Amino acid sequence: MDLEPSSNEMKLQIDNNDGLGLVDYTPAIDGATPPQVTRKLNQPAELRLSLVADGPAFVVSGAGARIILALTDGQCVFSGYLTAPPVFEYLGWGEQGPVYRYHLIAQSDDTLLNEKRLPERCPFVERSAGNALRQLTQDLLPGVFDTSQVQDLDRLAWWASDPQKTWAQEAAEIAVQARASYYLLNGALIFSPVGTHAYALNESDPNFNPEGLKLEAVNTLANDVTVIGEIEPQAYVKDYFVGDGLTRKFYLSHTPFTKKNSTLFDEEYATSVLDPTLWSLADPAHVVSVGGRKLQIAGGTGVDGATVVQFVEKVELGGSWVIQHGDVQFSAASTGVLGGLYAGSISAAGCLAGFRVTPSATQSSIQALVNGSLTGIAITTVAGHHYVLTTRLYSDQIYRRQQIFHSSLRPAGNGWGGAEIAAEVRIVLEVHDIDPSNPGSQVAPSTVLYDGVIASAPDFCTYAPVNATNLQCAITFTRIIQAIDAQVRTALPGFGYSTSLVGPLSDGANCNITSTAELEFFTAYVPAANEAISVHYRSAGRALAWVINPASIAAQQRGFDNGDHAAVRHIKEPPPRTSADCEIAALAILDDSCNPAWSGEYDTWSDFLPANADDIFPGDALNLKIPSRGAVFSAIVREVYLEIKDAQDDRSYYKIKFANDAASPLAYEVEKSRVTSSLVVTQITNSQVGTNYLADLTEAEVALVGSTTINVDAGVAPPSGGGFEIRWSDAGWGPDNDRNLVGRFANQTFTLARLSQIQDYYLRQYNASSPPLYSRATTALHVDYPL
Repeated sequence: MDLEPSSNEMKLQIDNNDGLGLVDYTPAIDGATPPQVTRKLNQPAELRLSLVADGPAFVVSGAGARIILALTDGQCVFSGYLTAPPVFEYLGWGEQGPVYRYHLIAQSDDTLLNEKRLPERCPFVERSAGNALRQLTQDLLPGVFDTSQVQDLDRLAWWASDPQKTWAQEAAEIAVQARASYYLLNGALIFSPVGTHAYALNESDPNFNPEGLKLEAVNTLANDVTVIGEIEPQAYVKDYFVGDGLTRKFYLSHTPFTKKNSTLFDEEYATSVLDPTLWSLADPAHVVSVGGRKLQIAGGTGVDGATVVQFVEKVELGGSWVIQHGDVQFSAASTGVLGGLYAGSISAAGCLAGFRVTPSATQSSIQALVNGSLTGIAITTVAGHHYVLTTRLYSDQIYRRQQIFHSSLRPAGNGWGGAEIAAEVRIVLEVHDIDPSNPGSQVAPSTVLYDGVIASAPDFCTYAPVNATNLQCAITFTRIIQAIDAQVRTALPGFGYSTSLVGPLSDGANCNITSTAELEFFTAYVPAANEAISVHYRSAGRALAWVINPASIAAQQRGFDNGDHAAVRHIKEPPPRTSADCEIAALAILDDSCNPAWSGEYDTWSDFLPANADDIFPGDALNLKIPSRGAVFSAIVREVYLEIKDAQDDRSYYKIKFANDAASPLAYEVEKSRVTSSLVVTQITNSQVGTNYLADLTEAEVALVGSTTINVDAGVAPPSGGGFEIRWSDAGWGPDNDRNLVGRFANQTFTLARLSQIQDYYLRQYNASSPPLYSRATTALHVDYPL
């Protein structure tokens, strides 16, 4: 290989923040210690170089100086900032006095962002990975970096940033979820799928350097994978109690699963402008203001949907939520929608659920607005009164979208999973009328304007606390609480069920659920004699999946080896939130773990980089074709180390480290800690994932409780040729085990024996296949009625 002279020149420029701008330091580069650039996948890049003073005008650069290493044709090799003062090395005495060598270390542009504290903000919901990364960048340094090369890629159903981490750590986490790479160079943020730029490394290429190639075949084969996920919602539990006029506490049969019983945000409008991490504002008539710890609205354009205060994130209609739209005081008759949830664009006609405000003489009328239509009773406001508007959401599904997992076969934009999860959502709209002159009104019961179920509810909604056609009011707070994922309903004899409000007494609630799984009614709301009480929630357990690849197992059989190569993976990122997610994660793992694992390093001069490669960055793909070593595979560059051997002729020596996903997974991170949960789980094949279970019996109910029997309605017709299997405990499912069997029924309604005051039944449906398929999750019916 002959190295030809180059017309392109490497140029080093440094801005010492002295007002002179970028100054050419190329002549001062120490030829004895060439500049070294280290790039690692989804980590800040680093530049190390040494300078020797080239004249009396030489200025010693200090920490914070801007440094750019680029070619004269404009191609940037490194840009960043000196992170510490230079290290001085005395070389002796020269013609103009002592001579020093200055050793400099610079970090890439990430350092500007890493020095800033990430803001406290709500989790990103239903945003693309690129959108989340752009937002994090804008939060810290608005408008500083060019983000036009940030691709959107896959959507993140839910992802929370952590102010205790740096921007670079968060960017790397987002990149893992999308199987992408990021880097900052010359003021631009680049975010794209790994392998976007691919280069061939072929031993038949005349520029190929065989001595510079090191390959290692790693034995990481796994065709039998157990995936451990998070604590998940499992059985659909329905507890039934009856009041006696005295008892306030009732003991739940299971500990309810809850995502996190916490306040998502509590906005008290303490600043002079709306917090941009919470709200976006459309206000063409300039009628919205913040002052006196209140959000004030003084009019509107008269057009529905034109004047809007909107939450910047989506609201997932999964689990239980309490949305308190504020303590509202009206100053005049008003028109608009307060506390609106919208499946699409913001308009009264498109409102899934909210509070419609209309004029009523000099006051206003508040009425429930559901699916764009007014429903239920209306409340007329009273001058001087305050109105706390609250929406309670109860979904029979905790999560509304599957997690997405990637592999080399399912890259960014084409991952496994991501499907929507259908659910019905009960919505309760309530108004708490507070009369400042009557302290008792603070704990008076709220008025329920609407209590109903929306079938096939959307998975995510836009939340707009204010849609002002012409509102005249002030709002003192807005709050979203992720509540305990349990729904309490009661029914007096001869009446239908209504929702009991769960929460603090000061919020107008009737009862609360304690951390010890107790349902406790407040004194004023003790259930009456023979009042029926129903509590619906999900139990909790460890998410698990065990998936095998039979084809790979068969191909690996050798003598006494049956071909099964097992591995257990406790996935940290992306988090498998359910057992279904664990199965999807297992598919992504098996995509790569059943294939040969390769890693290696390639050393070469810049003149002999693969064809069409002006430079190499981590995240680029290398397609290797080295038949003499039995190596034909694709890999992703993980690290690039280059030495600028000759700045004048743009000649660098590259060390390129690479690996495929089988050797080093790119799209997930494992948790090293061990779990104490049992790993007993049913084994399935990769072809069975997504097809191995019937629908859960989410609508199954106890229809009637007698002294010796109970009547059950499964909520759906039985599968053709199948039925409903009932057991005394949640175990032993299948046609060959009658140990704890209550019975199998081919009708939607059936009668079960009741043996004691407290009785538990566990239900799943099954079909006529051989072996039969069952529901994934059990429905648990718990009855605690006097005999």
